[in-house]
Amino acid sequence: MDTETTVGATPLALVTGASTGIGRALAAQFADHGFDVVIAAEEDEIHAAAEELSAYERQIIPVQVDLSTASGVEHLYARATEGGRPLVAVALNAGIGVSGRFDQTELEDDLRLVDLNVRSTVHLAKLTVRDMVQAGVGRVLVTSSVAAVTPGPYHATYAASKAFVHSFAEGLREELKDTGVTVTSLMPGPTETEFFSRAGMGDTPLGQSEDKDDARDVAKDGYEALMAGKPSVVAGSFKNRLQAELGTHLPDALAAPIMARMTKPQD
Repeated sequence: MDTETTVGATPLALVTGASTGIGRALAAQFADHGFDVVIAAEEDEIHAAAEELSAYERQIIPVQVDLSTASGVEHLYARATEGGRPLVAVALNAGIGVSGRFDQTELEDDLRLVDLNVRSTVHLAKLTVRDMVQAGVGRVLVTSSVAAVTPGPYHATYAASKAFVHSFAEGLREELKDTGVTVTSLMPGPTETEFFSRAGMGDTPLGQSEDKDDARDVAKDGYEALMAGKPSVVAGSFKNRLQAELGTHLPDALAAPIMARMTKPQD
């Protein structure tokens, strides 16, 4: 898609979960490729991210908002579209994790994860995709995970949420194939971000591993796949593609205990 000839010289993108990590790196990809960018996150760091991204000499609009609420999603959509400019690209990246055995984690934490990772993705996609279909052009990136294709012991709600959004992206892509709107599922593996500490997974073998991908590399893979209109991309290192293949073909009864050894909190 040639964004300049399609919608003018300053295409507009929206990236959620953009205060740190993959989201921040995705926003940098958009800005570096000539997009103005609306960036959103609940944390105060979203304003520091906007200052950093201003070095690309594009318009960066920070929105501090809690997307785990319906009102937060509506507020972000209103801010992103208030100037009447069409969103050419949307990266639905916001997400959190919850670590621990399901009967021992707090219900409110698991439900907030579902609200943010699943509900807000569906809600914001509904609002933005309708506009894109009407305009006849658009790119949608949904951040899933290689965890989407394997059982997720000790982070069961997170893995299930990523399986949902991956399947959601695949279904939308087929539905929208003749509309000018494409949908891409970004499937990172373990990435060097604040995710593991925020999810309480810092004491797991997976969280302690030093063999994680760089968020900038993951974002580059995701951006390129999005602009190429690809259905999905397993981003980062070769081991992620291997894990995705094994997760797809290995029986769950065998995959679950293997994953548990990596994600079980240490005593």
